[in-house]
Amino acid sequence: MKWIKRILLLLLVAIAVIVYLNYPKLNMISGYTAKYMASQVYVAERQQEAVVLEDLQFPMIELAETEVNHQKTSASATVYGLMNRKAIDRQGLGCVLVNEDHPKGEQYLQPKRNFKKVDRFYPFGHLPSKDTVFPEINYDKLQKAVAMPFMNNDVQKTRTLLILYKGHLVHENYVDGFTKDTPILGWSMTKSVLATLFGILEHQKKLEMDWPAPIPEWKDDERQNITLNHLLRMQSGLAWDEDYTKISDVTKMLFLDSDMTLAQKNKQAIAKPTEIWNYSSGTTNLLSGILRMQFRSHQEYLDFPYSALIDKIGMHSMILEADLVGNYVGSSYGWASTRDWARFGQLYLDKGQWNGEQLFNSAWIDYITEPTELSNATYGAHFWLNGNGKYPDVPKDLYSCNGYQGQYVFMIPSKDLVVVRTGLAEEPDNFDSNGFLGALVNSFK
Repeated sequence: MKWIKRILLLLLVAIAVIVYLNYPKLNMISGYTAKYMASQVYVAERQQEAVVLEDLQFPMIELAETEVNHQKTSASATVYGLMNRKAIDRQGLGCVLVNEDHPKGEQYLQPKRNFKKVDRFYPFGHLPSKDTVFPEINYDKLQKAVAMPFMNNDVQKTRTLLILYKGHLVHENYVDGFTKDTPILGWSMTKSVLATLFGILEHQKKLEMDWPAPIPEWKDDERQNITLNHLLRMQSGLAWDEDYTKISDVTKMLFLDSDMTLAQKNKQAIAKPTEIWNYSSGTTNLLSGILRMQFRSHQEYLDFPYSALIDKIGMHSMILEADLVGNYVGSSYGWASTRDWARFGQLYLDKGQWNGEQLFNSAWIDYITEPTELSNATYGAHFWLNGNGKYPDVPKDLYSCNGYQGQYVFMIPSKDLVVVRTGLAEEPDNFDSNGFLGALVNSFK
C-alpha cells in the first residue's frame, strides 16, 4: 500500500507540474478554437462537426472542446473544462474574441457595402466565366498538373484550386464541403490586402511611403526614423516574436488583445531601420491602426477597404474581421471565396487597373516586388517573392500572397497566370508548390 500511495503521489505531483507549466497555454488554445469555430460557422457557414473533424485535429488544439450557440451567434471553447473563451459574430465585422468586461449588447459601427453586380464575365464581373480554348495550352499536361495538388490529399490537404490565364478561368476544383462561394480564411494573405490600401492612398496622393510613421509615442526616441516603407517591408528594427508554437508576441496579440494595433507600437527598437528583417504580424496591425488615422471618422475607415478595393473589384464575399475596438486585423483575418481571392490576383496582374479604372499606380507593382534587404530576396513589401529561386521550376517573376496552412495567391506575370490554392497543409513537407507550379507553367507554351 505504501508503494501505491507513493506512486499516486508522484503522479499527482507530475500532473500538477504539467498543469502549472501549460495552464497559460490553455488560454491560447481555447481562444484559438473559439475564434476559429465562430468564424467558420458564421462567416464561412460551415457545420461545427465538419470543422472539428477536418480543421481542429492537430497537436494541442485537438484538446479543446467547442460549443456553438446559434441563438447568440457565438462559439465557446474550453480545455478539460478550463479557460473558457467565447467569440461572437458581429454583422459586417466578422467574429471576435470577447473578454469578461465586454459589455453585452454593445452597439458598433459596421462597414457600408456595395454589392452591385457587374455585367461582365468572371473575373471582371459576375456573369459566368467565358469558355475559351487557347491554342498555346497543352490541355493534357494541364489536367495532369491540376491533379497534383489533390494527390494523396490526406497529406497535401488541398481544398480549393483555381487558375486564371489571361483573365480567363481555365480551371477550378473544390473538395466536398467547399464551393466557389465558400469564404476561405486567408490568414496572412490578408497582409497583402492591407498593404494594397496604402498603395491606393498613395495613388490618391494622400500619403507617401517614405513618410515617418505617425506615432506620437515615437517622436522623441530612435523609433522616430521608422517610415511607412520600413513597416511595409518588415524592417522597422522593432522587437517582435512571431512564434505560433508558444506564448509569444503574435499569439498574445491575436488571442488576448482587445486593440491589436498596440502590440507592435509598444515594442522597443532592437536595431535601426533596415538593419534587420523580422516578419511581424504586429507590424501589419500597426499599419491598420495607421490606416485608421488617415480618416476623420471610424465609419470612413471601416468603409474605405470596401469602397476603394474590395467591392470595387467585385470581391463581395470578402470580410475583413475587426478586433474589439474596431480595427481591421490586417495581419490574419481576411475571408474571401477562392474566386474572389483570384480577382485580387488578377488586379495585380493587370497592374492596378480594373474595368478601366486605375486603383493604384502601376509602379506600385515594382515597389511591392522589389526585394527587401536581408530577406534573401524572398520578401518585398507585404508580398512574397521568388527572387532567390525558392521555386526553381517557376519563373523568377512569381510573387505571391501567402497564408498559414498553405493559402496562396500566386501571380506569374510572364505567364499571365493567377493561381489560387487553399488548404490545411504547407510547403515543403506536405504541399509541393514547386512541383505543382512547375508542371503547370510547363503546360503553357
